[in-house]
Amino acid sequence: MTQNITIDGRAVPFSATASTIRRYRRDFGRDLLLDFKALQEEIDSDHELTASALTIFEDLAYTMAKQADPNLPPTPDEWLDTFEMFSIYQVLPQILALWKVSELPTAEAKKKATT
Repeated sequence: MTQNITIDGRAVPFSATASTIRRYRRDFGRDLLLDFKALQEEIDSDHELTASALTIFEDLAYTMAKQADPNLPPTPDEWLDTFEMFSIYQVLPQILALWKVSELPTAEAKKKATT
């Protein structure tokens, strides 16, 4: 699934598919599901996000943006440098929503034939 998210006044496409987890692991050497769980726990707490959580967010955002547009700069740092303002509080909820939608099944389970 692909969705545009407005960042710094421009529409930026983000994509989340079955290969997102694989791309994240390849590019960052970490497990996206474990990182996502840690990020969600920090979001659910009443504390400010740690530097580690911010890195997870930035890496996830970059992975999903690069998946939607392969012509992006080769690193998250170079990509983030293309923005003057990148508000985690505006972008994160939309990325999380896109990720959750991508996890939904796209087909109904078929009933087993009884013999």
